[in-house]
Amino acid sequence: MDHSHVAQRILKAIGGEDNIVALAHCATRLRMVLKDSKKVDKSALENDPDLKGIFEAGGMFQVIVGPGDVNIVFDQLNKITTKDIAVSTDKLKDIAADSGNWFARAVKVLADIFVPLIPILVGGGLLMALNNVLTVNGLFGEQSVIEMFPAMADVAGLINLLASAPFAFLPILVGFTATKRFGGNEFLGAGMAMAMVMPDLVNGYQVAATIEAGEMAYWNIFGLDVAQAGYQGSILPILVIAWILATIEKFLHKHLKGTVDFLLTPLLTLLVTGFITFIAVGPVLRTAGDMLGAGLNDLYTFAGPVGGFIFGLFYSPIVITGLHQSFPPIETMLWNEGGSFIFAVASVANIAQGGVALAVYFLARSEKLKGLSGASGVSALFGITEPAIFGVNLRLRWPFYIGMGASAIASTLIALFDVKATALGAAGFIGFVSMRPEDYTQFFICAFVSLFLAFGVAFAYGRYLIAKNGSIDPDEVGTATAAGGDVPSATADPNAYRVASPLAGTAVALSAVSDPMFAAGKLGAGAAIEPTEGRLVSPIDGKVTVTFPSKHAYAVRGKDADGNNVDILMHIGFDTVNLKGEHFTSHVSKGDEVKAGDLLCEFDIEAIKAADYPVTTPVVVSNSKKTGPVLPAHHPGEDITFGDALLTVDPKPAPSAETAGSGSAAGSSAVPTSKS
Repeated sequence: MDHSHVAQRILKAIGGEDNIVALAHCATRLRMVLKDSKKVDKSALENDPDLKGIFEAGGMFQVIVGPGDVNIVFDQLNKITTKDIAVSTDKLKDIAADSGNWFARAVKVLADIFVPLIPILVGGGLLMALNNVLTVNGLFGEQSVIEMFPAMADVAGLINLLASAPFAFLPILVGFTATKRFGGNEFLGAGMAMAMVMPDLVNGYQVAATIEAGEMAYWNIFGLDVAQAGYQGSILPILVIAWILATIEKFLHKHLKGTVDFLLTPLLTLLVTGFITFIAVGPVLRTAGDMLGAGLNDLYTFAGPVGGFIFGLFYSPIVITGLHQSFPPIETMLWNEGGSFIFAVASVANIAQGGVALAVYFLARSEKLKGLSGASGVSALFGITEPAIFGVNLRLRWPFYIGMGASAIASTLIALFDVKATALGAAGFIGFVSMRPEDYTQFFICAFVSLFLAFGVAFAYGRYLIAKNGSIDPDEVGTATAAGGDVPSATADPNAYRVASPLAGTAVALSAVSDPMFAAGKLGAGAAIEPTEGRLVSPIDGKVTVTFPSKHAYAVRGKDADGNNVDILMHIGFDTVNLKGEHFTSHVSKGDEVKAGDLLCEFDIEAIKAADYPVTTPVVVSNSKKTGPVLPAHHPGEDITFGDALLTVDPKPAPSAETAGSGSAAGSSAVPTSKS
């Protein structure tokens, strides 16, 4: 490879240096943030004989160069560019996160704020559903559980307390995480939110009724009547307030110094933000919420099924803003007129978001995404959608949109069947207990339509994405079959080149790993291992061609019986380059001659996992396009230890019929490629 010419071709294909925001590299690929990825000549990169492919994920455009070459091409790129574009991989991720369009940046901000809150929201939502089971009449008979078993009344009361607290004081939690995300002191944010839910204020859920009854108390501040209204359960006001507070605090830190800064910044930040909150921002956002709710009611009443479709389509986006907290006062008024459509629509909308999250669970490979989508999907089915929306669906985007569509269709049925609620509760499947008894059957029809439609479409589209690019998400991989196959074959050539296992652990299908390049076979055919012992040994006799500075990746070149190169790449974990060599001890250098079984590296499995990085290790033949078929020797899930056969590489096919099937070579060291 002429690394200089490769760098020049890459630079030309990606639109020149003016199109590069930042550039980094890992053990196998160039990673870059571009100003406009539409300027990239993708066909030129895909057809370049010295490159192994391209991939776009997480705001980064990636060019697969290969081990041992990528660092040289990276250096050449830096030489031929005039701007300082080289950054660390950590820095590149931050730049990528901030370089998307406004919607992508907004979604990331919301995710950063709400993802830390997912455990408490999931727990509170499931407790709320449990409380409904214990307290609602008609679920197990005419009486509720606590009426049939009075001894359970206090248990239900405690459960209700635990379920209600996270949502009643949600502004405090959001105030903490949002202020931190906006660069302010999170404790000041939480303190401001505490002021917004003080018991001295009229409870946020009762503000509309209190104003209507003419019983609202007011402060007289500079001649203005300021309502003493609380914001329990609201989200949008505290999001805006957290940004204002952080902005004020940062301004004061910049202009005040030393002791003056220490004393006055917290004081002035809280004081100014407090006045802004109760005089301007809070009332405006509350009025916006009231107008939205009233408008939706008028639309639904006037448009019927069309209104149901529109309301169902936009209900989940409304949840994002927190304006759905303004609906309860409207619903209480509708109860007196025969029932509320709002709760019924909310239930099928939540079920739809839960359905798409569960589809992600069945499609995901990453254990982290599986755990998040599974738990939040179940939570959404029982009425709490914030974990699913912010933690999974909005981050991936397409599940959220599919959920909106399924909700719209189910909500159209809600309107056609005239399903209405006469009480509040958990807006999900358990929400049927809040419906009019005569609407139970119709509600379940709508609910299951929403679930099956959302799940089915999301699952089908996810499979399409997997077939298209091997991934449903930039951070985790689908089930695209890697080149060379994932299961052992019993038909390997008896003269096949043997690649021993460099690790002890459990065999993993290459297509199941959580890195899209390895999973799709773009870095070579092979297998992976989930190690149980922190030692990496050479799988073949040969020369070490790659020892990455962060000590997490190694390559060894051997020769098959015909003298052809066989390049074995071993990559310990994913994104472990970010550890910068911590928890790794290298025992070889580039150019060293090694024998199969020689120690290459030691690594601390538990410490790497504690740093939230996987240790699953792909072992691939990086030049498999130039070798014969690469065949795994173990089924996924089987135990494997040092020296066991991991892969076999069949001889390169002969170029003509004269040399094809030239007989068996003596002294073959091949091993069976299937287990009995």
